[in-house]
Amino acid sequence: MNDMSPPHLSFDQFLRHWAAVVPGRTALTEEDREYDFAALDRITAKVAGMLADMGLVKGDRIAWIGKNSDLYVVLFFGAARLGVVMVPIGWRLAGEEWAYIVNDTRAKALFTGPGFAEPVAAIRGSLAHVERVVGVDDAWARIDAADVRDFEPSGADEAVLQLYTSGTTGKPKGAVLSNRNLFGLRLPNLEGGEPWTRWDDDEGVLVAMPCAHIGGTGLNVMALAAGVGSHVLAEFDTGRVLDLVQQGRITRFFMVPAALHLLLQNPRCAETDFSRLKYILYGAAPIPLELLRACIQTFGADFIQAYGMTETTGTVIMLPPEDHDPEGNARMRSAGRPMKGVEVRIVDGDGNDVAAGDVGEIITRSSNNMLGYWNLPEATASTLDSDGWVHTGDAGYMDGDGYVFIHDRMKDMIISGGENVYPAEVESAIFGHPQVLEVAVIGIPDDKWGETVKAVVVPKPGEEVDPASVIAWARERIAPYKVPKSVDVIAALPRNASGKILRKDLRAPYWEGRERMVN
Repeated sequence: MNDMSPPHLSFDQFLRHWAAVVPGRTALTEEDREYDFAALDRITAKVAGMLADMGLVKGDRIAWIGKNSDLYVVLFFGAARLGVVMVPIGWRLAGEEWAYIVNDTRAKALFTGPGFAEPVAAIRGSLAHVERVVGVDDAWARIDAADVRDFEPSGADEAVLQLYTSGTTGKPKGAVLSNRNLFGLRLPNLEGGEPWTRWDDDEGVLVAMPCAHIGGTGLNVMALAAGVGSHVLAEFDTGRVLDLVQQGRITRFFMVPAALHLLLQNPRCAETDFSRLKYILYGAAPIPLELLRACIQTFGADFIQAYGMTETTGTVIMLPPEDHDPEGNARMRSAGRPMKGVEVRIVDGDGNDVAAGDVGEIITRSSNNMLGYWNLPEATASTLDSDGWVHTGDAGYMDGDGYVFIHDRMKDMIISGGENVYPAEVESAIFGHPQVLEVAVIGIPDDKWGETVKAVVVPKPGEEVDPASVIAWARERIAPYKVPKSVDVIAALPRNASGKILRKDLRAPYWEGRERMVN
């Protein structure tokens, strides 16, 4: 078993450690490029030197617009060693969304992935603080030319990663994460003795979820902490996933249920050797029973549901393999139990604990909780309280055995195919349509994607709204996955006495007969 790692709490410590202990072991691959731990240690040290040559110092931000890439990984790890904060930005966002986030970070340098130089050039004039945009070839040349030099590495509680998550205001917020956030729970869970927290020396992790999400970037961190290889795909592609599995490189991966369903549809599944696959982690939604049965039959791996959020640096609650029954059971409707080192409470509106089985807000405290939102003290205080508890915005309950069940979302968020969509963002995009007076956005259940986005609009007096025109209007302004798939036109939006739109009333007909108001 891979138990050679001491209780390190930073990228610099882990990179130096594995380079000394297992220098020739595979650490990172993408396509035909491969790095062992000695090479990864050296190239990330050169990245630190390159960033210093560019005038960047601890606490500065750099941004990445692109898909998953070995270049992104070495830039992130090298920046983290130095204490320069990496900000990966979703490649599927619209140009205006890119510009907003880059400007919010005050990043001095923006790195682009393969194929993104031209679309980023289109927004270059909107970037207020970026001193240079660095393309792929330029980045590699700068890294090659850089020296390995002494530097003061970032400390356990210093920021290294900033991931953007939206909210009820419609503007994305940068959750600032430290070394400790990313590595702090590793040792308690190794000591906890659960089989899935331990790693064999020859394991490998598939990284196919987007790097702008904790479910993508976090897997690279997981592999580094365990001293095993991370195998990067630019984006999720069922054929490439099966290639890596067939080569025997992959023993664990994380996918949302919709991606697992797509993987099963590939005809090559039937002829792929999955014998090396140990664990499949999934999240964003419970796995439908029929999908679980098909996955177990095809993959033969153990399943683990992961619950968390960007503000908790990913997973804080897990449903273990033994609770996944192909015949179904009550616990499969839950998110699972808190991980070792994680506290979870269910509280009422006054912050008091509720009784087992009663619904309240789920709050959590651990070393995973973010440092805060970038330059947003009020938003930070409303999510991360003075006692260190993150208020998730999810309504749920805990049973007598400590299993947490998600009942509803208190903040109206929609999760579609693993992507978070906030109604306020979509409503802002639709606002201004010439025929629309008012709009409310809701999530409705979908068997494939979990939930899909629906807009409910009220026409301006004397106007008629064409639903197709609303969808087209939104598509010009926001990322495709946020665009409504359907539009209802009604005479007036339901409101409470203070005028607040009652989204629950709009959602109710679509969720009728379901145990949960999330899917």
